[in-house]
Amino acid sequence: MIDAEGRPTLPWIGEPLRGLLAQARGHALLLQCAPGSGAFELALALAQSWLCKSPDGEGVACGRCAACRAVHSHVHADLLVLQPQALRRTSGWTFGDDAPEGDERADKRKPSRQIRIDEVRAAIDWVGRTSARGSGKAWVLHPVEALNEHSASALLKTAEEPPPGTRLVLTCTDPQAILPTVRSRCQHLRVPEPAAEVVLPWLQAQGVARAAVLLAATGGRPLQALELARTGVDAATWEALPAAVLGGRPDALAGWPVPRALDALCKIGLDALARHAGAPQRWFPPGSVPAAASLPALQRWLDELIRIARHAEHPWHEGLMGDALAARARAAFSGRAD
Repeated sequence: MIDAEGRPTLPWIGEPLRGLLAQARGHALLLQCAPGSGAFELALALAQSWLCKSPDGEGVACGRCAACRAVHSHVHADLLVLQPQALRRTSGWTFGDDAPEGDERADKRKPSRQIRIDEVRAAIDWVGRTSARGSGKAWVLHPVEALNEHSASALLKTAEEPPPGTRLVLTCTDPQAILPTVRSRCQHLRVPEPAAEVVLPWLQAQGVARAAVLLAATGGRPLQALELARTGVDAATWEALPAAVLGGRPDALAGWPVPRALDALCKIGLDALARHAGAPQRWFPPGSVPAAASLPALQRWLDELIRIARHAEHPWHEGLMGDALAARARAAFSGRAD
């Protein structure tokens, strides 16, 4: 969003926001952004700028008018934000009868990672009502990949021809992963990845020491780097991880959720492949990943990790799975097939 000082809440979204405002031609925009780079915040800033009463000369929201204050407070009657329930519980943007995370009324069941058809239908009903403030309406849907086949199909007519004055902004990581019928109804705009010279000072201001290490660990994705730091994975821990895993330390992956452990192990394997090819390491500092004894064994291990990653959200026993994954890594680097 745009804060009360007229600045983006994430410093690297300001330039893309101005570019989007200049390029936007249709009523439905599909923003393609790298995960962990602030796609949701950018979509909100775009919607806020559409609804702002006093935008600047480039159309960017002022952050101070009554409309902007209502957006900040999540109470603007002409802004609808739709995310999967799993994201809504942490973002603070509730939908319908949602209760926020920590509220005793919150559903105790595992929150859904999909946007369901009844939620899309409720949003379409909202779109059909008259604008409360008389300056149009904005619907933010994040991310489009969370739509299942039925909810995506329900969206089609509104995406193609919404009521006058209504604009949609949808976010995605991979446009090829969503229904072509949804994609074809939107103006597709690709958002460039944030520049390190903008991101690193921001991460350092958030208390992330040696931010460049964690930024590289996440492929240049600042919000993922910040999440790593906040969950206890600092630069020193990341640098030491390959030696800890391959050296047989029993606590190497202790406390790591299975999806994060799989991601880290895949990156160790990819950097080892890079060393075999004579290319620089991407994910870990130079020299921190040893060369594997056998390229075929390394490739078999990576294939196995990819298979397991397809079921990463399964309720694995984290301790047992972490030990098993570390053992397989050591076998792969020693050249053994088992």
